[in-house]
Amino acid sequence: MKLVIIGGVAAGATAAARARRLDENAEITILEKGPYVSFANCGLPYRLSGDIDKRSALILQTAEGFFSRYRVKVMLNTEAIGIDRAGKKVIARGKGGELEIPYDKLILAQGGTPFVPQVEGSDAPNVFRLWTIPDMDKINTYINETKPASAVVVGGGFIGLETAEAFIKRGLSTSIVELTNQLMPPADPEFGKQIQLAFEEAGASVYTEKSIQKINYEEKYVELNDGTRVKADIVLMSAGVRPNLELAKKAGLAIGQAGGLVVDEFLKTDDDNIYAAGDMIEVVRRVDGAKVRIPLAGPANRQGRIAATNALGGSMRYRGAFGTSVFKAVEYTFAQTGLSEKAAKAAGLDVKAVHIHKAHHATYYPGYEDLSIKLVYSIDGRLLGAQAFGKEGVEKRIDVLATALAGRMTLEDLAELDLSYAPPYSSANDPFQMATFAAQNDLSGFSPFISPAEALKLFNDKGSTVFIDVRTYGDYLKGHLEGSVHLPIDELRDRLDELDAQKPIILISKAGFEGHLGVRILKQHGFKDVRYVTGGIISMRLFPGYQETTEE
Repeated sequence: MKLVIIGGVAAGATAAARARRLDENAEITILEKGPYVSFANCGLPYRLSGDIDKRSALILQTAEGFFSRYRVKVMLNTEAIGIDRAGKKVIARGKGGELEIPYDKLILAQGGTPFVPQVEGSDAPNVFRLWTIPDMDKINTYINETKPASAVVVGGGFIGLETAEAFIKRGLSTSIVELTNQLMPPADPEFGKQIQLAFEEAGASVYTEKSIQKINYEEKYVELNDGTRVKADIVLMSAGVRPNLELAKKAGLAIGQAGGLVVDEFLKTDDDNIYAAGDMIEVVRRVDGAKVRIPLAGPANRQGRIAATNALGGSMRYRGAFGTSVFKAVEYTFAQTGLSEKAAKAAGLDVKAVHIHKAHHATYYPGYEDLSIKLVYSIDGRLLGAQAFGKEGVEKRIDVLATALAGRMTLEDLAELDLSYAPPYSSANDPFQMATFAAQNDLSGFSPFISPAEALKLFNDKGSTVFIDVRTYGDYLKGHLEGSVHLPIDELRDRLDELDAQKPIILISKAGFEGHLGVRILKQHGFKDVRYVTGGIISMRLFPGYQETTEE
């Protein structure tokens, strides 16, 4: 068996190691365009920031090490430029010129490449990308030699934000420019806002709904599409990643509607002898069955394992991915799994979402941090996705909810999960279970809520709906929606005669809980059309259109 693997990082390296464990006699060859094989590209920003002390820690395996341990031939600095499908050979170009490499089975694991917008000055010596170890080395060298004071990061996704954090830690005055209306575009807007606030808290400037028009190397600034000039001794381009499909297209392999290479459940392309894995392929989004691209390291590694298994005669199925991810936003963490609310609606699904803001562990135990959680679910109560943000306990909840998605669990299942509890770690009812209770109460009509965005729209439309702020006097005076009625929750029962039971009422609380209590009080006193804002004023403040006053 001659197995050739094109691409030697996440999926490709995993595939090679798996193939050797399956077949000691196979001839396994990796073709890698770059000078390194099996390196930790996810760790590049953290080496740049100084969090990872040793550069060598990022090199998981060398070509020599691969051969010693696995007897895999690694050909570095060798680019595959063609596939002769009929003759079953790869045409490659290396230092010695072109060569042909025969295969019985071929695995494509070429990943993607950062998109660099072609604007005036984009080829300047202070403009970089961060995708490989040489990219990282160039940035480090430039910073050490030129001592830049300011940095502009173009793109507010994973790599851009992780590099922005690295620049902040290196002492650079950092600006982030994002074309869409929020940082971390896959997230729902309120989490994009929280991420933005986290970077602004660390001293960064954030420009959303902006693009760069020009990079002026001599005067060290970038010009945005609205004419704004931003200081930029160094510029990092990270405006998205495009799959490396040139070779696959040239070979006539099918490309899907989501822009990735088409594979079946066994990760086989439309050529029986060619498999593929990693960022370049389309996969099934397990929540709803849609074909999408999910360019993340975890799925890529698992796909590499499966592709190798099947290339060597196995029949292991890849069921798809949920897109579970986690991201360090300076001092905070954001994580998500499954569908965001906006992704669910874009897919045509009828969904609801609940917001909660709770302490990550019992408040009577020292050191608790605020934790924001959002659950997205179907009208029949099936979990579809979740997002969380905070300083502690974020990824723990999302990992549990990712597991719940895999088990197609419902809100009822989540509410009854038997989770570990002690005051230093959680609460007797975990924060995401509190969110589950609120969602159940809404679906049953026991305590209906309205989303922060819908509440703001109703408020700004100035209709007949009455907005009642049930927070304490102190909280109300610190900031409230101008025109809302202040009626503290502890006075609500005694002041019912001040309210018109015939008008629709929406209750605003700090984080949702007191609003829920108010709904139950009013409903039991004959009020029919009453709801509270899920997530309370904390969530409302994260949405466009929120304006508050501090006047009584």
